[in-house]
Amino acid sequence: MNTHSKRNTHSKRNTQGWTPAQLGSLTGKTYLISGANSGAGFEASRVFLSKGARVVMLNRNNDKSAAAIHSLKQEFGNDAKVSFIRMDLAELNSVRDAAAQILERVDHIDALICNGAIAQVAKQQLTVDGFESQLGVNHFGHFLLCRLLFERINASQGRIVVVGSNAYKMGLKRIQFDDLNFDNNYTAWNSYAQSKLAQMMFGFELQRRIEATGKQVQVQICHPGASRTNLLMDTASRFNKILWSVLQRVIAQSAEKGSWPEVMCATSEALTPLRLYGPTQRADTVGPVGECQLDEVALDRAMASELWALSEQKTGISWGL
Repeated sequence: MNTHSKRNTHSKRNTQGWTPAQLGSLTGKTYLISGANSGAGFEASRVFLSKGARVVMLNRNNDKSAAAIHSLKQEFGNDAKVSFIRMDLAELNSVRDAAAQILERVDHIDALICNGAIAQVAKQQLTVDGFESQLGVNHFGHFLLCRLLFERINASQGRIVVVGSNAYKMGLKRIQFDDLNFDNNYTAWNSYAQSKLAQMMFGFELQRRIEATGKQVQVQICHPGASRTNLLMDTASRFNKILWSVLQRVIAQSAEKGSWPEVMCATSEALTPLRLYGPTQRADTVGPVGECQLDEVALDRAMASELWALSEQKTGISWGL
Protein backbone atom coordinates (compact mmCIF):
# COMPACT_ATOMS: atom_id res chain seq x y z
CA MET A 1 0.00 0.00 0.00
CA ASN A 2 2.95 2.32 0.46
CA THR A 3 3.72 2.29 -3.26
CA HIS A 4 0.08 3.05 -3.98
CA SER A 5 0.17 6.08 -1.68
CA LYS A 6 3.35 7.34 -3.33
CA ARG A 7 1.84 6.96 -6.76
CA ASN A 8 -1.23 8.93 -5.69
CA THR A 9 0.90 11.73 -4.27
CA HIS A 10 3.02 11.84 -7.42
CA SER A 11 -0.02 11.99 -9.69
CA LYS A 12 -1.52 14.83 -7.67
CA ARG A 13 1.65 16.84 -7.92
CA ASN A 14 1.93 16.54 -11.70
CA THR A 15 -1.62 16.58 -13.00
CA GLN A 16 -3.47 19.64 -14.19
CA GLY A 17 -6.69 17.80 -13.53
CA TRP A 18 -9.54 16.54 -15.67
CA THR A 19 -12.14 19.02 -16.94
CA PRO A 20 -15.10 18.70 -19.36
CA ALA A 21 -12.99 20.56 -21.92
CA GLN A 22 -11.33 17.20 -22.57
CA LEU A 23 -14.61 15.68 -23.75
CA GLY A 24 -15.41 15.18 -27.39
CA SER A 25 -18.89 14.60 -28.79
CA LEU A 26 -21.12 12.29 -26.76
CA THR A 27 -23.80 12.05 -29.42
CA GLY A 28 -25.47 8.65 -29.27
CA LYS A 29 -24.46 8.07 -25.63
CA THR A 30 -27.03 7.58 -22.86
CA TYR A 31 -26.40 8.41 -19.20
CA LEU A 32 -28.68 7.60 -16.27
CA ILE A 33 -28.22 9.75 -13.16
CA SER A 34 -29.92 9.31 -9.80
CA GLY A 35 -30.64 12.51 -7.89
CA ALA A 36 -30.24 14.69 -10.97
CA ASN A 37 -32.66 17.57 -10.40
CA SER A 38 -30.15 19.66 -8.40
CA GLY A 39 -26.54 19.84 -7.25
CA ALA A 40 -23.82 17.74 -8.86
CA GLY A 41 -26.33 15.47 -10.61
CA PHE A 42 -27.94 18.44 -12.36
CA GLU A 43 -24.56 19.88 -13.31
CA ALA A 44 -23.45 16.50 -14.70
CA SER A 45 -26.64 16.47 -16.78
CA ARG A 46 -25.69 19.87 -18.18
CA VAL A 47 -22.26 18.62 -19.22
CA PHE A 48 -23.64 15.52 -20.95
CA LEU A 49 -26.35 17.47 -22.77
CA SER A 50 -23.84 20.10 -23.89
CA LYS A 51 -21.95 17.30 -25.66
CA GLY A 52 -25.03 15.88 -27.38
CA ALA A 53 -25.74 12.93 -25.07
CA ARG A 54 -29.08 11.64 -23.83
CA VAL A 55 -29.75 11.98 -20.10
CA VAL A 56 -32.36 10.05 -18.10
CA MET A 57 -32.89 11.55 -14.66
CA LEU A 58 -33.91 9.22 -11.84
CA ASN A 59 -35.47 11.50 -9.22
CA ARG A 60 -37.99 11.29 -6.41
CA ASN A 61 -39.78 14.62 -6.88
CA ASN A 62 -41.97 15.13 -9.96
CA ASP A 63 -42.24 18.93 -9.73
CA LYS A 64 -38.52 19.51 -9.16
CA SER A 65 -37.73 17.17 -12.04
CA ALA A 66 -40.09 19.03 -14.38
CA ALA A 67 -38.47 22.33 -13.36
CA ALA A 68 -34.99 20.91 -13.94
CA ILE A 69 -35.90 19.61 -17.38
CA HIS A 70 -37.50 22.96 -18.27
CA SER A 71 -34.30 24.75 -17.25
CA LEU A 72 -32.14 22.38 -19.28
CA LYS A 73 -34.31 22.72 -22.37
CA GLN A 74 -34.19 26.48 -22.05
CA GLU A 75 -30.39 26.23 -22.07
CA PHE A 76 -29.92 23.53 -24.71
CA GLY A 77 -33.10 23.78 -26.77
CA ASN A 78 -36.35 21.82 -26.88
CA ASP A 79 -34.62 19.03 -28.75
CA ALA A 80 -32.30 18.33 -25.80
CA LYS A 81 -32.53 14.62 -25.03
CA VAL A 82 -33.42 14.78 -21.34
CA SER A 83 -36.20 12.86 -19.61
CA PHE A 84 -37.25 11.73 -16.16
CA ILE A 85 -38.31 8.49 -14.49
CA ARG A 86 -39.57 8.73 -10.94
CA MET A 87 -37.53 6.73 -8.45
CA ASP A 88 -37.37 6.98 -4.67
CA LEU A 89 -34.20 5.28 -3.44
CA ALA A 90 -35.76 5.03 0.03
CA GLU A 91 -38.32 2.51 -1.26
CA LEU A 92 -37.12 -0.72 -2.84
CA ASN A 93 -40.43 -1.16 -4.66
CA SER A 94 -39.97 2.28 -6.22
CA VAL A 95 -36.50 1.24 -7.39
CA ARG A 96 -37.95 -1.95 -8.89
CA ASP A 97 -40.67 0.01 -10.70
CA ALA A 98 -38.16 2.54 -12.04
CA ALA A 99 -35.82 -0.21 -13.26
CA ALA A 100 -38.71 -1.88 -15.11
CA GLN A 101 -39.51 1.41 -16.85
CA ILE A 102 -35.86 1.96 -17.72
CA LEU A 103 -35.59 -1.49 -19.29
CA GLU A 104 -38.68 -0.72 -21.37
CA ARG A 105 -37.54 2.72 -22.52
CA VAL A 106 -33.73 2.64 -22.59
CA ASP A 107 -32.11 0.05 -24.83
CA HIS A 108 -28.51 1.15 -24.26
CA ILE A 109 -26.85 2.43 -21.06
CA ASP A 110 -23.38 3.94 -21.39
CA ALA A 111 -23.23 4.76 -17.69
CA LEU A 112 -25.42 4.54 -14.62
CA ILE A 113 -24.28 7.23 -12.20
CA CYS A 114 -25.23 6.52 -8.58
CA ASN A 115 -25.29 10.16 -7.54
CA GLY A 116 -28.42 10.49 -5.40
CA ALA A 117 -27.86 10.70 -1.65
CA ILE A 118 -29.09 12.04 1.66
CA ALA A 119 -26.75 13.20 4.40
CA GLN A 120 -26.51 14.10 8.08
CA VAL A 121 -30.06 13.01 8.96
CA ALA A 122 -30.50 14.67 12.35
CA LYS A 123 -32.52 11.94 14.09
CA GLN A 124 -32.73 8.26 13.27
CA GLN A 125 -35.25 7.56 10.53
CA LEU A 126 -36.10 4.21 8.97
CA THR A 127 -37.14 3.59 5.39
CA VAL A 128 -40.34 1.68 4.60
CA ASP A 129 -38.14 -1.39 4.20
CA GLY A 130 -36.72 -0.97 7.71
CA PHE A 131 -33.26 0.43 6.90
CA GLU A 132 -31.57 3.40 8.57
CA SER A 133 -32.46 6.09 6.05
CA GLN A 134 -28.97 7.04 4.85
CA LEU A 135 -27.88 3.43 4.45
CA GLY A 136 -31.17 2.67 2.74
CA VAL A 137 -30.98 5.52 0.23
CA ASN A 138 -27.25 5.75 -0.38
CA HIS A 139 -26.41 2.04 -0.43
CA PHE A 140 -29.31 -0.44 -0.52
CA GLY A 141 -31.34 1.51 -3.09
CA HIS A 142 -28.37 1.81 -5.43
CA PHE A 143 -27.29 -1.81 -4.80
CA LEU A 144 -30.68 -2.99 -6.03
CA LEU A 145 -30.80 -0.54 -8.96
CA CYS A 146 -27.35 -1.59 -10.18
CA ARG A 147 -28.33 -5.25 -10.07
CA LEU A 148 -31.62 -4.75 -11.91
CA LEU A 149 -29.89 -2.81 -14.71
CA PHE A 150 -26.65 -4.80 -14.73
CA GLU A 151 -27.36 -7.02 -17.72
CA ARG A 152 -28.45 -4.04 -19.83
CA ILE A 153 -25.28 -2.18 -18.85
CA ASN A 154 -23.21 -5.28 -19.59
CA ALA A 155 -24.80 -5.67 -23.02
CA SER A 156 -23.94 -2.01 -23.65
CA GLN A 157 -20.36 -2.49 -22.40
CA GLY A 158 -21.23 0.43 -20.15
CA ARG A 159 -20.22 1.67 -16.73
CA ILE A 160 -21.44 2.00 -13.19
CA VAL A 161 -20.21 5.11 -11.39
CA VAL A 162 -20.46 5.14 -7.60
CA VAL A 163 -20.39 8.65 -6.14
CA GLY A 164 -18.93 8.28 -2.67
CA SER A 165 -17.70 10.80 -0.13
CA ASN A 166 -14.62 11.51 1.93
CA ALA A 167 -16.84 10.62 4.89
CA TYR A 168 -16.13 6.94 4.14
CA LYS A 169 -12.83 7.21 6.04
CA MET A 170 -14.31 9.09 8.96
CA GLY A 171 -16.85 8.07 11.58
CA LEU A 172 -16.41 4.48 12.78
CA LYS A 173 -14.60 3.34 9.59
CA ARG A 174 -16.50 0.07 9.55
CA ILE A 175 -19.87 -1.43 8.74
CA GLN A 176 -21.66 -1.89 12.04
CA PHE A 177 -23.11 -5.32 11.29
CA ASP A 178 -24.23 -5.86 14.89
CA ASP A 179 -26.33 -2.67 14.87
CA LEU A 180 -26.76 -1.66 11.24
CA ASN A 181 -29.47 0.91 11.98
CA PHE A 182 -27.67 2.50 14.95
CA ASP A 183 -30.55 1.64 17.26
CA ASN A 184 -28.26 1.87 20.29
CA ASN A 185 -26.24 5.02 19.62
CA TYR A 186 -27.43 6.95 16.59
CA THR A 187 -25.44 9.92 15.37
CA ALA A 188 -25.98 11.75 12.11
CA TRP A 189 -22.29 11.66 11.28
CA ASN A 190 -21.50 8.00 12.01
CA SER A 191 -24.56 6.74 10.17
CA TYR A 192 -23.78 8.88 7.12
CA ALA A 193 -20.14 7.77 7.13
CA GLN A 194 -21.24 4.13 7.27
CA SER A 195 -23.57 4.61 4.30
CA LYS A 196 -20.83 6.12 2.12
CA LEU A 197 -18.32 3.47 3.17
CA ALA A 198 -20.90 0.82 2.24
CA GLN A 199 -21.39 2.40 -1.19
CA MET A 200 -17.70 2.48 -1.92
CA MET A 201 -17.01 -1.01 -0.58
CA PHE A 202 -19.80 -2.25 -2.84
CA GLY A 203 -18.26 -0.49 -5.84
CA PHE A 204 -14.82 -1.97 -5.26
CA GLU A 205 -16.25 -5.44 -4.55
CA LEU A 206 -18.30 -5.23 -7.76
CA GLN A 207 -15.12 -4.33 -9.66
CA ARG A 208 -13.40 -7.43 -8.31
CA ARG A 209 -16.31 -9.75 -9.07
CA ILE A 210 -16.70 -8.44 -12.61
CA GLU A 211 -13.01 -8.93 -13.28
CA ALA A 212 -13.30 -12.54 -12.11
CA THR A 213 -16.21 -13.26 -14.47
CA GLY A 214 -15.16 -11.42 -17.62
CA LYS A 215 -18.30 -9.28 -17.78
CA GLN A 216 -18.17 -6.11 -19.87
CA VAL A 217 -19.03 -3.52 -17.20
CA GLN A 218 -16.54 -1.00 -15.89
CA VAL A 219 -17.04 0.30 -12.35
CA GLN A 220 -15.49 3.54 -11.13
CA ILE A 221 -15.65 5.23 -7.75
CA CYS A 222 -15.42 8.98 -7.21
CA HIS A 223 -16.31 11.70 -4.75
CA PRO A 224 -17.32 15.35 -5.32
CA GLY A 225 -15.18 16.90 -2.58
CA ALA A 226 -16.69 19.83 -0.72
CA SER A 227 -19.25 21.31 -3.10
CA ARG A 228 -21.93 23.94 -2.73
CA THR A 229 -25.09 21.83 -3.02
CA ASN A 230 -28.34 21.53 -1.08
CA LEU A 231 -27.54 17.99 0.09
CA LEU A 232 -28.00 18.83 3.77
CA MET A 233 -30.96 21.17 3.51
CA ASP A 234 -33.73 18.57 3.85
CA THR A 235 -32.20 16.34 6.48
CA ALA A 236 -29.56 17.94 8.70
CA SER A 237 -30.08 19.50 12.10
CA ARG A 238 -30.58 23.26 12.25
CA PHE A 239 -27.08 23.67 13.69
CA ASN A 240 -25.44 21.66 10.90
CA LYS A 241 -27.39 23.56 8.25
CA ILE A 242 -26.21 26.89 9.64
CA LEU A 243 -22.65 25.59 10.04
CA TRP A 244 -22.50 24.29 6.46
CA SER A 245 -24.05 27.47 5.03
CA VAL A 246 -21.15 29.39 6.56
CA LEU A 247 -18.39 26.88 5.82
CA GLN A 248 -19.31 26.30 2.18
CA ARG A 249 -18.67 29.96 1.39
CA VAL A 250 -15.11 29.48 2.61
CA ILE A 251 -14.04 25.91 1.82
CA ALA A 252 -16.36 24.60 -0.89
CA GLN A 253 -16.19 24.66 -4.65
CA SER A 254 -19.15 25.03 -7.01
CA ALA A 255 -21.62 22.21 -7.66
CA GLU A 256 -20.46 22.37 -11.28
CA LYS A 257 -16.90 21.44 -10.32
CA GLY A 258 -18.30 18.89 -7.88
CA SER A 259 -19.86 17.10 -10.85
CA TRP A 260 -16.63 16.73 -12.80
CA PRO A 261 -15.40 13.55 -11.06
CA GLU A 262 -18.59 11.65 -11.91
CA VAL A 263 -18.56 12.89 -15.49
CA MET A 264 -14.92 11.86 -15.82
CA CYS A 265 -15.65 8.42 -14.37
CA ALA A 266 -18.52 7.99 -16.82
CA THR A 267 -16.49 8.92 -19.90
CA SER A 268 -12.71 8.83 -19.54
CA GLU A 269 -10.67 5.98 -21.03
CA ALA A 270 -7.68 6.74 -18.79
CA LEU A 271 -8.97 5.25 -15.54
CA THR A 272 -7.70 2.35 -13.45
CA PRO A 273 -9.69 -0.11 -11.29
CA LEU A 274 -9.55 0.01 -7.49
CA ARG A 275 -8.89 3.74 -7.44
CA LEU A 276 -10.76 6.75 -6.08
CA TYR A 277 -11.15 9.87 -8.22
CA GLY A 278 -12.07 13.38 -7.14
CA PRO A 279 -10.63 16.79 -6.20
CA THR A 280 -6.99 16.50 -5.14
CA GLN A 281 -6.20 19.59 -3.05
CA ARG A 282 -6.87 20.70 0.55
CA ALA A 283 -7.37 17.16 1.86
CA ASP A 284 -9.12 16.16 -1.37
CA THR A 285 -11.93 18.70 -0.91
CA VAL A 286 -11.32 21.02 -3.88
CA GLY A 287 -8.94 21.52 -6.78
CA PRO A 288 -7.91 19.61 -9.91
CA VAL A 289 -9.73 16.33 -10.50
CA GLY A 290 -7.59 13.22 -10.50
CA GLU A 291 -6.66 10.17 -8.45
CA CYS A 292 -7.01 10.61 -4.68
CA GLN A 293 -5.51 8.91 -1.68
CA LEU A 294 -7.56 5.81 -0.88
CA ASP A 295 -7.89 4.63 2.70
CA GLU A 296 -7.38 0.86 3.00
CA VAL A 297 -10.71 0.42 4.80
CA ALA A 298 -12.55 0.77 1.48
CA LEU A 299 -10.61 -2.22 0.13
CA ASP A 300 -11.29 -4.53 3.10
CA ARG A 301 -12.33 -7.68 1.24
CA ALA A 302 -13.69 -9.59 4.24
CA MET A 303 -15.95 -6.71 5.26
CA ALA A 304 -17.00 -6.16 1.64
CA SER A 305 -17.91 -9.82 1.22
CA GLU A 306 -20.04 -9.76 4.36
CA LEU A 307 -21.70 -6.53 3.22
CA TRP A 308 -22.40 -8.04 -0.23
CA ALA A 309 -24.12 -11.10 1.24
CA LEU A 310 -26.12 -8.94 3.64
CA SER A 311 -27.13 -6.55 0.84
CA GLU A 312 -28.37 -9.41 -1.32
CA GLN A 313 -30.41 -10.66 1.63
CA LYS A 314 -31.84 -7.24 2.51
CA THR A 315 -32.79 -6.38 -1.09
CA GLY A 316 -34.01 -9.87 -1.95
CA ILE A 317 -31.89 -10.24 -5.06
CA SER A 318 -28.83 -12.24 -6.10
CA TRP A 319 -26.13 -10.97 -8.43
CA GLY A 320 -24.81 -14.35 -9.47
CA LEU A 321 -21.27 -12.95 -9.44
